[in-house]
Amino acid sequence: MSGAVLEFKDAGMHFASGTRVDIGNLQIPASRFTVLLGRSGCGKTTLLNLAAGLQTPTHGSLFYDGQPLTAEAPHSALIFQHNNLFPWMSAAENIAFALRNQGLARSAARTRALQLLDEVGLVEFADQRPAVLSGGMRQRIALARALAMQPRLLLLDEPFGALDAQTRRLMQQQLQRAWLTSGATVLMVTHDLQEALLLADRIVLMASSPHGHVAQVLEVGMPRPRQVGSDDFIRLQQRLDDFLTAETRLAEHLQAD
Repeated sequence: MSGAVLEFKDAGMHFASGTRVDIGNLQIPASRFTVLLGRSGCGKTTLLNLAAGLQTPTHGSLFYDGQPLTAEAPHSALIFQHNNLFPWMSAAENIAFALRNQGLARSAARTRALQLLDEVGLVEFADQRPAVLSGGMRQRIALARALAMQPRLLLLDEPFGALDAQTRRLMQQQLQRAWLTSGATVLMVTHDLQEALLLADRIVLMASSPHGHVAQVLEVGMPRPRQVGSDDFIRLQQRLDDFLTAETRLAEHLQAD
């Protein structure tokens, strides 16, 4: 399966509050891992919502595989920081629900759900409800449920932001394995510089002043698996840190004025 191609053409959002996000011309290539990085309020989540078809640009256009995207993006899955699992369903039932919606029979959906839980290391918790599982376990189930839909476009809004450091590293590894296997296009929002560099092929840097906009696109170019302490990693991390520091200083200057 190949991933979807997203293309923004002179696209952006103007909100009634006066907030503005100008994306302009931006392509999200098929089957690549793109990360959105920037300070809070720069428009990362707005861009993600546009990509999902949850919002429509107030100006310009958005295309999905060359066709105008006017509704929810087809063959897509969205994972939030809060997992949105059904609390009354077990882990397996949450995943099987997505499979049943795709037309799979009950027994086949259960079998596939167990396979997906095994892939994220949670098959022994198949019949447990979310309330008795840790935050990291719930996010692994949410990832398995998203993969059950075989999405061509996987959208993630800070999915690991609430996890402890060790669980976060585990989830990053599992997400990377799942992406490499699935061939999906991934678009992910994060505030974590190391996470961006560990996962991304491309990093879209977004600025918030004087309004939200795409500032630059960085091709990461490092081979996988990546080493946090390597010279290339440290160099790119410093470049990202310099960008965010400059953004913070600019915002403070504008507030002072």
